[in-house]
Amino acid sequence: MTAVQPIPAGYMQDARGRLVPEDQVKEQDKLRDQCVSDLVDQAKAISQQLTEFKRKALADIADLLQIAADKYEVTLGGKKGNVSLASYNGQYKIQRVFAEQIHFSEELEAAKELFAVCLDKWTENADVNVRALVDRAFRTTRSGQIKTAELLGLLQLEIDDRDWQLATAALKDSIRVSGSTVYVRVYERIGDSDRYQQIPLDLASVRGAA
Repeated sequence: MTAVQPIPAGYMQDARGRLVPEDQVKEQDKLRDQCVSDLVDQAKAISQQLTEFKRKALADIADLLQIAADKYEVTLGGKKGNVSLASYNGQYKIQRVFAEQIHFSEELEAAKELFAVCLDKWTENADVNVRALVDRAFRTTRSGQIKTAELLGLLQLEIDDRDWQLATAALKDSIRVSGSTVYVRVYERIGDSDRYQQIPLDLASVRGAA
């Protein structure tokens, strides 16, 4: 790995790697640079804290499960498994959740054509809701990503039609599991109700000050 060269005092480095005397850098550029650098430093620190929290949470949950297994002299069948743990008073709940990482093979294109055959065959008799589900499922996001949940939702529709069943079979055959991701989710009970609200641990879920 190439060592990072220190920037001499009185200079700033631009995006091309050139050293520019500070007195030649616009004040707005300096303010922007300071703002971005400060926020990045804070983000790195928070990211590290989340990493350490997740590592500790998974280790603590695993230890708790092992203690229970030792008590009853049983051997746990692998490290994977969804678990929900609650505090004694029921105020808090922590879940360990394993989610499979799914992608689709080239057979997805065959499934797409088969679903299209169904919709074309049904024409005016096609259920508008079914047509909307199919159209939405095969429409990628703006970044070109496949909508996994939407596609899997088509498998829940029970339609007595040979072409539809061929289409769902092709869709099932296209599914590939490439691994799994483990999540730690933390919940707090809402007042005295039996409902829980997740404590956000990602920026998208955190309420902004604005």
